[in-house]
Amino acid sequence: MNPDIRVIGLGCQRDCPASVLQGLIEVSLLEHCLSLSDITALASIDSKASEAGLLELAERLGLPLAFFSAEELTAFEPRLSHHSQIAFDSTGCYGVAESAALAMAARLGGSSARLVIERRNSSRATFALAASP
Repeated sequence: MNPDIRVIGLGCQRDCPASVLQGLIEVSLLEHCLSLSDITALASIDSKASEAGLLELAERLGLPLAFFSAEELTAFEPRLSHHSQIAFDSTGCYGVAESAALAMAARLGGSSARLVIERRNSSRATFALAASP
């Protein structure tokens, strides 16, 4: 397994601009002495697969972007730091950012994926970082 697999999970409101997402990412990474060059991939829920801000962000950063179904994300519920009823009511899972980050890190590096940065949020988006040792 690659010790350098780090995946950002993102959730966002409809029509959230790429600049808002990137700002949340950069602040969160900076606080943990990481940079965008440390990131392997981005991930979110499949209901965001046509979200322009997410697609633009992935292209801008040159990172692969994967989407997971709510059913796939629910497998990671026991490992979430925060369970959001609002997220569940709108997506069918209790935490998009953390679940998506864990799902993609597990896909790329194995089942021992863990959260490195727990859920962070802005007024329009959520962020989490998972790694696979």
